[in-house]
Amino acid sequence: MFGIRYYSAMTQVVLVGFVCFLCPGMFNAVNGLGAGGQMDATAGNNANTALYSTFVVFGVLGGAVVNLCGVRYTIFCSGFMYALYSASYLFLNHHPSNASFTIAAGALLGVGAGILWAAQGMIMVSYPREDEKAKYIAVFWIIFNLGGMLGGILPFAINYNTTQTQNADGVYIGFVVLECIGACLGLALAPPNKVTRSDGSSVVLVKYTNVGREGIEIVKLFLNPMMLGLLPMCFTSNFFYTYQFNHLNASLFNMRTRGFNNIFYWGFQMLGAYAISLLLDAKRLSRRRRGFIAFSIVFVFFNALWGGTLGVYLKHPAGLPEADRMDFKESKRASGYIILYLLCGIGDALYQSLAYWIIGALTNDNQKLSRYAGFYKGMQSFGAAIAWQLDVKVIPRNQLIANWVLIVGSAPFMLYVIWSIKDHSEEAKAADGSEIEYDEKAVAAATTAADASHAA
Repeated sequence: MFGIRYYSAMTQVVLVGFVCFLCPGMFNAVNGLGAGGQMDATAGNNANTALYSTFVVFGVLGGAVVNLCGVRYTIFCSGFMYALYSASYLFLNHHPSNASFTIAAGALLGVGAGILWAAQGMIMVSYPREDEKAKYIAVFWIIFNLGGMLGGILPFAINYNTTQTQNADGVYIGFVVLECIGACLGLALAPPNKVTRSDGSSVVLVKYTNVGREGIEIVKLFLNPMMLGLLPMCFTSNFFYTYQFNHLNASLFNMRTRGFNNIFYWGFQMLGAYAISLLLDAKRLSRRRRGFIAFSIVFVFFNALWGGTLGVYLKHPAGLPEADRMDFKESKRASGYIILYLLCGIGDALYQSLAYWIIGALTNDNQKLSRYAGFYKGMQSFGAAIAWQLDVKVIPRNQLIANWVLIVGSAPFMLYVIWSIKDHSEEAKAADGSEIEYDEKAVAAATTAADASHAA
C-alpha cells in the first residue's frame, strides 16, 4: 500500500536498525553517561571488562552461530541480554556495595552482543548492492544512533530537577522496557534467502553449512592477510570510548548534563555517517580512491580531536570535583567542552562507517561477511576490554597517549587493505566453487508476484 516491500534489502536494514536503536542504542546511552550512570566508575569498568572479554570470543564465533542458526532467533535471544544488563544497574542502585550481578550481566551481554552484531553486520553490508553499501551503512547508523539520542533524553529529563549523583530508578526501568521491545523486534526480520536488492537480484543463494565447516572458516580468519591488516583498526575502533565517556563526560559534567551531552554525541553521529556515505558511494571515483580520501579525512579529524582532548587534560588532569562539575546552563564555561565531546561523536561515526565500508568492499558473500563482521566486533571488543580495565589501573594521561598512538599506529595497515580493494567485490560462490549468477528479471518477477500475493 505504501510502496514498502517487506522482503527488500532496505526494509531489512531499517528493521535491524530499530533493533539496534532499542538494544545497543540504550546500552550506549547507559555507558555514555560514564560509570554506567553511577558516581563510582569501578563497577561499570569491571562490568565492561567482563562484557568485552566474552565479546571477544563470541564476536569471532558469532558469524558461525548466525550462519548455523539464522538471523531472527539469534537476534531475538541476544537482545534480552541488553535488558538484563540495564536491570543490573537498577539492582546496583539499591545495593551499591554488591557489583557481582552487574559484572555477571556484563559477561552474559558479551555473549549476546557478539552474536547480535555479527548478524547486524552481515545484514548491513551484504544486503545492499555494491554501489549502495555506504548509503545502507548510513541509514543503519542514523537509526541506531537515534537510540543513543533517546537514551540521552531519558536520563536528562528524569534527572533534570535532581542533584543526586546516580541515575534514578526510572531511567533504568525505561531502558529495560525498550530493550525487551527491541529483542522481540528481531523476530520481524526475514530469512536472508528471501531478501532482494533494489535491482531485483537475490541477496543470497541458499548454501548449507555445518559446525565443522564454520570452525575451519573461523581459523582461516586469522590466516587471512586482509583480516590481519584490519586487526589494528578493529582493536582501535572502540578503545577511545572509555576515555571519552569517563574523562570527557563523567569527570567534567554533572549528571543531567551528561545526559544532555549524549543527546548530541549520538545525534552528531548521524551527521557524520551521512556525510561520509556521500563520499564512499560516489560513483565518479574508483572505490580505492574513495577509500583513500575517506581515510585521510578520518585520520586528520581524529588527530585534531586528540589534540583538543590533550588541551582539556592539561587544564583538568584530574577532572573536576563533584561539587564543581559543569552544567549545560553555564554556557560560557561549558560550551567548548560540550562541542569537543559532540565532535568525538562525529569522529566515531566516520571511523565506524569507513571500517564497515572496507569490510563490505572485500566480498559480497553473506556467509563470509557474517564472519568478517564477527571478527571485526570480536577484535574491537578485545581492545575495549583492555581500555575499560586500563581505566581502573592507569592514569588518564597514559590512556590518552595510548589512544593517540593506536590511531596513528593502525594507519599503515588500513592503507594496505584499502590499496587492495577492487572496484568489484568477490561474489558469493555456490557449493561447487562456481560464481553465483542471478537472473535479475526472474527474481524481480518473482518478487513482484510475492508482493502481490502478500498484499492480497
